[in-house]
Amino acid sequence: MSRTDPSDAPLLAATQLHKRFGANEVLRGIDLTLHRGEVVVLIGPSGSGKTTVLRSLNGLETPDAGTIAVDGGPEIDFAGRVSSQQRFALRDRSAMVFQHHNLFPHFTVLENVIEGPWRVQGRPKGEAIDAARLLLDRVGLADKENARPHQLSGGQQQRVGIVRALALRPDLLLFDEPTSALDPELVGEVLLVIKELADEGWSMVVVTHELSFAREAADRVLFMDGGVVVEQGPPAQLFGAPQHERTQKFLTRILRPLDGT
Repeated sequence: MSRTDPSDAPLLAATQLHKRFGANEVLRGIDLTLHRGEVVVLIGPSGSGKTTVLRSLNGLETPDAGTIAVDGGPEIDFAGRVSSQQRFALRDRSAMVFQHHNLFPHFTVLENVIEGPWRVQGRPKGEAIDAARLLLDRVGLADKENARPHQLSGGQQQRVGIVRALALRPDLLLFDEPTSALDPELVGEVLLVIKELADEGWSMVVVTHELSFAREAADRVLFMDGGVVVEQGPPAQLFGAPQHERTQKFLTRILRPLDGT
């Protein structure tokens, strides 16, 4: 599928990102572009650097080298000193949904959702509440606004996490394996919400092991291994005719159980 015009300037452009944790070089020259309305899915084995890419795009991690530019703005060059303002600029343009929902346990659902828009972004509280209620209604949680996180199922908690990200009105949504901590029967309800957001034209980078979701929702799929992008392309191409031996081996291991062969 294609929801974008590749001739348009990218919403996000990351070039040659490098990141080392001690002796472990996690990212070894990652290039990633994203056009407005595009869904890019990152797949690959655990430890391949996918989460570190997301955290770098959101300003939660500082690469050792490389550049990131958002929506044609000035490049942040990580080879030099990166200011807190530059990190905030990245975080202000994107919102991240984590593996674990990271909700405040002592807040109600509504309080969790309005915290960012009201306290951080400075929007009027009444406006933040009205917007939060609309978002909760769209994911089927309008009746849970006064519940605490421990009173919700895992799938409901993750849907609140998605609503909390949407409430920030970001240009870019980042999902870090949003279903990996859920029981299998709850995975579908969360993936359905993300798929609906993709269909509405939200710009997304998604890290997931749910390859059926990647097949259906992605415009492009990037296969990562060893801190590099080994191969990328439209889902039909990457899953149907992968070119690189490492991609072929990975998909053979993962898809065979899915296909029941």
